[in-house]
Amino acid sequence: MSSATGLKRLSLVVAAVFAVGIVALVAASALIPTATVRNAVIAEIRAVTGLEPTIRGEVKVSLFPTAMVSFSDVTLGEAGADAALTADRLTAKLQLLPLLIGNIEPADVSLTRPHIVVKVEPDGRSNWSNLMATLARTLKPSAGNPGRALTFSEIRVSEGIISVTERSSGIAEELSNVELSFAWPSIARGFGATGRFVWRGEAFDASANAADLLAALSGDRSGLKIRLAGPPFKLAFDGHISQRPTLKMEGTLATDGKSLRDLMRWANMQPLPGGGGGRFALKAQTTLIGGNFALSNANLELDGNVTEGVLALSTDPRMTLKGTLAGESLDLTPYIANAEVLRASERDWSRAALSVDGLSDFDLDLRLSAARVTVGSARFGRTGVAANLRSGRLTVAIGEAQAFGGSLKGALVLAKDGEDANIKSQLQFTDVDLEACLGELFGLKRLEGKGNLTFSLEASGDSVLALTRTLSGAATLTAKQGAITGFNVEQLLKRLEQRPLSIAGDFRRGRTPFERLDVALRIAGGTAQIEDVKLEGGAIRLAVSGSASIPMRDLDLKGTASLVSASAESAPSFELPFVVQGRWDDPIMLPDAQSLIRRSGAAAPLLDAVRDRKTRDTVRTMIEKLNRDEAPPAAAPAEPAAAKP
Repeated sequence: MSSATGLKRLSLVVAAVFAVGIVALVAASALIPTATVRNAVIAEIRAVTGLEPTIRGEVKVSLFPTAMVSFSDVTLGEAGADAALTADRLTAKLQLLPLLIGNIEPADVSLTRPHIVVKVEPDGRSNWSNLMATLARTLKPSAGNPGRALTFSEIRVSEGIISVTERSSGIAEELSNVELSFAWPSIARGFGATGRFVWRGEAFDASANAADLLAALSGDRSGLKIRLAGPPFKLAFDGHISQRPTLKMEGTLATDGKSLRDLMRWANMQPLPGGGGGRFALKAQTTLIGGNFALSNANLELDGNVTEGVLALSTDPRMTLKGTLAGESLDLTPYIANAEVLRASERDWSRAALSVDGLSDFDLDLRLSAARVTVGSARFGRTGVAANLRSGRLTVAIGEAQAFGGSLKGALVLAKDGEDANIKSQLQFTDVDLEACLGELFGLKRLEGKGNLTFSLEASGDSVLALTRTLSGAATLTAKQGAITGFNVEQLLKRLEQRPLSIAGDFRRGRTPFERLDVALRIAGGTAQIEDVKLEGGAIRLAVSGSASIPMRDLDLKGTASLVSASAESAPSFELPFVVQGRWDDPIMLPDAQSLIRRSGAAAPLLDAVRDRKTRDTVRTMIEKLNRDEAPPAAAPAEPAAAKP
């Protein structure tokens, strides 16, 4: 009985307290003028932000059942286009207990459809610098004053727009559909912000946390965590931030995305020519000082390739990426996947348009090395290259690469010339497998052996075919202990030496071994003119002259093949002029018929007679008469049978 009575009395006490509170709120709503509430909230906003509020619209005050004050058409800071913040409505909820004793203190503030403008000056200050300084002064304790606690600890933004501009760097960004919440609990030193927004047409979720709000506002070192996630990329930073003497961030940075090319397009940057640029990931120890990023212990993944090293990114005066990366194995095939050199038939150069856009958006100075490199069907060993992109000119310098059983050095230069691509190359292949090397580079698979190949070429055009038409430069080839496949010159010469007229059959068989082959070419306007060709091997000597059309991929060569004896001083035992014509991947070699006829003892007088004008007509008449005599006689009509006597 006593227990029930106690509970009943407690219930009455609680009910009485609520009743007194309700009566107090009703009394306050009747006794506190609207202007007093309005002025108190405006004064609090002015004290906290350091910005002057301007209220153009109506003011609504409601103390029951929820204590709040609402302002429409609000401006913070200077009015006009330079206003730091404008909002359709600002609503402040009032703290209940202070209100009961007559104090008006906002509990939280919400902004509806605000437009927040951040203008950054070249020295790093902005139109919000006063707000930061005022907040720091408000939070900082002083002698005799333990610090003025903020009366509200949360700001919510709904349907907002945030504009950020920095004229010196040409930065102008806008975040739309902003839904954010800023909170700094009065019992903690930290600060947190969470929400979402639309940036360049993509929706992002974002969060940020500062371990010490006062230190962060004062420019001192404070812990900082940032998370940003959207379709173009995800980013996470966990470290520290300070602003004395300049902005500095240091910590662990991790970012990844599905497509680097899509990210560059989202950032209004033109991707580099070629293919690749798919899934990427980067994790590194990062230091940001001013506008310069330094990334150490960087682990970079791109298109399945994994490299480690150091990187540096600067944004002033121009975006520039520098670094050194190394990997165990690199597959560069994706970057040439869209570069069609030969058409599908592999008998003609590609007419597809070349794109060299994207060379002017940023600068690059990158050194890359790997133990193994794959480019299409080509396999390279240990390779070191340096890529330099400056003022729209891309230079790839190959320090040394283990290629085709030998080594490769040289440089490739790609630039934009009006609407065309301009390409320069200086490459030196040393002691390489010529069949693999020439087959991979030019589609030539008729030369076996080891040798050296050097060339210096330049061309301009809007397609691979157009490049071949303007190609100019020089090339040299030195081969040893090899063979030309498709021709057995020694066997052919020996057969023709014995039987000059036995030219029937297909000459495009067998192989011609050699001990040494030297070729020197001069190229102009897409035509390669042979300056010198020497082939020595066993009993064979070749001398060749003529030209090759690179756009048409065909040959027009003349030469002399000689059979020589073991003694180098002796004259050749047999010489045969010949021509080589047709497509260079399947040419036709034809011996000089007149030389063979002249060498034949039986046919030579006939050739001399045909060449002699006095006897040419007689020979023709005799041939025509022989043809008439050999023709079968026409069938005579049948005669009637004679009558018997």
